[in-house]
Amino acid sequence: MELIKILIVDDEPDIIEFLQYTLNKEKYITKSANNGLEAIEIYKTFQPNLILMDVQMPKLNGVETCERIRNIEKNGEKSYIVFLSARSEEYTQIATYDAGGDDFINKPIKPRILVKKIKAILNREKNIQITEKNGISIDVDKHLIFLNKKKINLTKRQFQILNLLYINQDRLFSREQILKRVWEKDYYVTLRNVDVQIRKIREVIGKKKIITIKGMGYKFSSE
Repeated sequence: MELIKILIVDDEPDIIEFLQYTLNKEKYITKSANNGLEAIEIYKTFQPNLILMDVQMPKLNGVETCERIRNIEKNGEKSYIVFLSARSEEYTQIATYDAGGDDFINKPIKPRILVKKIKAILNREKNIQITEKNGISIDVDKHLIFLNKKKINLTKRQFQILNLLYINQDRLFSREQILKRVWEKDYYVTLRNVDVQIRKIREVIGKKKIITIKGMGYKFSSE
């Protein structure tokens, strides 16, 4: 039986105690952190399968913590990150997904729903049946990307760019076309943003899967 490790990150001791009690009953191995900086240090050695992360915390908030964890993760060694927050505004949830979060749960937390959601998230990889191209597999409905059958994490924009190139393999897209397809009517974004996001995608999947045609644009290589 595989042992599932869960890191709980929250600045409220009562919530940590409640979550550990709930998850330990389900035979999950848990560790806890009271702030983002502590969470990052524990993450490095604990290597959890899943992280439950509060959004508002002292020293380093959940969104910034998530971004830092995604930056230090190695390919194929990814943790699911589920945000917990009493704030349900749309912009808060969008920020968590843009940072690399996998899901969002509103507080107050209902134990049975939490456990069901965790089990569903951890079972995602088992239910994937999708086509692989050049080592990359994408499940659009579940917002999942796999590199050589290992889950990787990209921001929402990076996911959209890679998926656009992926489903249109070997078709060339100019930066203007990518900008129009992905950012739509966000007039504050420039062509430089496309280059930056492509560079970040390559840092995760490798440099050779997205080809640059100088002066023309980008395409996904099927080979």
